[in-house]
Amino acid sequence: MLVTGAAKRIGRGIALGFASRGWDVAVHYGESEREAHETVADIVALGCRAVALRADLGVETQVARLVPACIEALGALNCVVNSASRFDEDTAKDFGYAKLLEMTAINLAAPLTLARALYETVPDAAADDETQRGVVINVLDQKLYNMNPDYLSYTLTKAALENATIALAQALAPKLRVVGLAPGLTVISAGQTPATFEAAHRVTPLGRSSRVEDVADAACYLATAHGVTGTTLVVDGGQHLVPSPRDVMFMVGNPN
Repeated sequence: MLVTGAAKRIGRGIALGFASRGWDVAVHYGESEREAHETVADIVALGCRAVALRADLGVETQVARLVPACIEALGALNCVVNSASRFDEDTAKDFGYAKLLEMTAINLAAPLTLARALYETVPDAAADDETQRGVVINVLDQKLYNMNPDYLSYTLTKAALENATIALAQALAPKLRVVGLAPGLTVISAGQTPATFEAAHRVTPLGRSSRVEDVADAACYLATAHGVTGTTLVVDGGQHLVPSPRDVMFMVGNPN
């Protein structure tokens, strides 16, 4: 399998979650070479094979090489997790073409390209044998179900990817299943302190948002849920049920 953005953060957790269940993993990275090789070492320690693959997801030719490189290193490929994304702050008042287009390339075009590449490698026999089918898991965001105007370009690209998940599930069936996975606030991001992260993390019906292991467990379930396609699993402790006028990045307690 291939996990994009698997050197760090949620992507790393997903990669290790799959490895703990016996999956060989291609660890994609952009700039985090050292962390990618550390993730590879941790996967190998779990008894699985792994390889680190570098690609700039904003460059189409580099994205197109990822699936062939994964197959060359690990053999047949049947699962791609699109975890990597660009997350920059902008609003309707200050967005620009360059940032929006850059995030569109990374957050939307790259997952589309990888889905097509996986489809092309899945054998035709998969149409009649669900055990041979491939699966694409697109990592989205709970904010799609709890909209606010922050991080406009990022949000628009994730909304487009959610709809692409449905369209691809229709277009690439039955050889391929395509599903979404929407975490909540999971790991500390730039601009947050441990205190503000913990406060925001608790503002959910379950008293906590998603943890890395929650997201990894959900991804592993979706990878083997042969009857699930064209839909999104929200794993956020119910965070999307708590209305907020601002993104969770700016929450420091009760959003009301």
